[in-house]
Amino acid sequence: MTKPDISAALMNDVRARFAHVDNCPFEGERVFFENAGGALTLNSVVETSARMAAIPDNQGRSNAASKALQDMIDTAKADMRVFFNAPEGQFFVGESGTELLFRLIRSACLGTPLGRVLGSTLEHPASRSAAARWSKVAGKPHFLVAHDDARGTVTAEDYAPLVTPDTVVATILHTSPVTGIGVDVAAVAAQIRDIAPDCFIIVDGIQHAAHGRLDIAAYGIDGYVISPYKVFSRHGYGVAWVSDRLAALPHDTLMGAPTASWELGTRDTGAYATFSDVVSYFDWLGGEVSGSEDRRSRIVAAGEAIHTQETALCHAMIHGTGNQKGLAEYEGVTILGGTDNPGREGLVCFALDSVPAPNLVDALNARGIRTHIRKADHYSGNILDPLGMEHCVRVSMCHYNTEAEVAQFLQAIKEITDAQG
Repeated sequence: MTKPDISAALMNDVRARFAHVDNCPFEGERVFFENAGGALTLNSVVETSARMAAIPDNQGRSNAASKALQDMIDTAKADMRVFFNAPEGQFFVGESGTELLFRLIRSACLGTPLGRVLGSTLEHPASRSAAARWSKVAGKPHFLVAHDDARGTVTAEDYAPLVTPDTVVATILHTSPVTGIGVDVAAVAAQIRDIAPDCFIIVDGIQHAAHGRLDIAAYGIDGYVISPYKVFSRHGYGVAWVSDRLAALPHDTLMGAPTASWELGTRDTGAYATFSDVVSYFDWLGGEVSGSEDRRSRIVAAGEAIHTQETALCHAMIHGTGNQKGLAEYEGVTILGGTDNPGREGLVCFALDSVPAPNLVDALNARGIRTHIRKADHYSGNILDPLGMEHCVRVSMCHYNTEAEVAQFLQAIKEITDAQG
């Protein structure tokens, strides 16, 4: 395995920057392996949120406070351009990542000529539901590319047979929150554009963002959406990027307002400011692991260090660490996406024949290890039903998690399974 770029000393500094890194304010000491449900929050975000919540002023007024708030928004949008590597197009915030996906997909479906809308069975219901609803309203057929059940992902080759010249809208999931496996967005987008060059391509990046390595300029897409509470910020807002041509489509806006604007009403300056905190964190981490003087290079380096660290954590969880055997060594284990999948991003979903997933999640929680159950419901049935699984355990990690925490998890698994006889 590649040695993680985050040293033990640096890991202490990393963990010190997050709130409740090793304890729950309600239950006390615990290991947090539920990052896909919402990552830990940066202390700087907590401080900024409190400071911004007390300011009564709004943008667009003739006073110093109003100007300062607008400057924060402008700074955050500039930070977003560097973080996402998006020199063109525009960024804006909304209610949530799901709400923004609905807005982008709705505008694309209603603002394009008749043709097909294309997505995949891998997708979270946020994008699938939006595409299903608005394609129907627009009178356009909605097709779904079948994902690879064994590998837990979907490829450009999978998309190819269903892309036609009249494909006007396509959606892509960057990383599955159930399988934990990423999708090569650039390759899928290139495959779509090879046949339907004018197609509007919208990406759900909600699960992917916390793992870094974002590069909108390289994707060839028209929309990208994230939920900042899953990338070290707070609840209450989502961030969207739209290309200039998607921005130009008819969309919800106030009468008389600039036609290209996608912002509705008075913005929450605190949302923008807290995302600047996220970008600053990636910038700091990248400087620690690379020493680069270029900000974008530091952010790229942070993403690579995060990927290396999380790959090592997943490998330890699946194959074992120290004297603890890994999940792959247990009889009757199913690991979604397989045991050795290069597309895995900080997440291991598994089931054991010997212990039902609901019982296993409860037993882990009783031992101070926070995980989550995924059921074959409207959130995860698209992944679990084809595998014949009713439920599984999702263990989702971020770069601030440690191998010692993985070892604690594996010890707990051993104790739980040993108790079954």
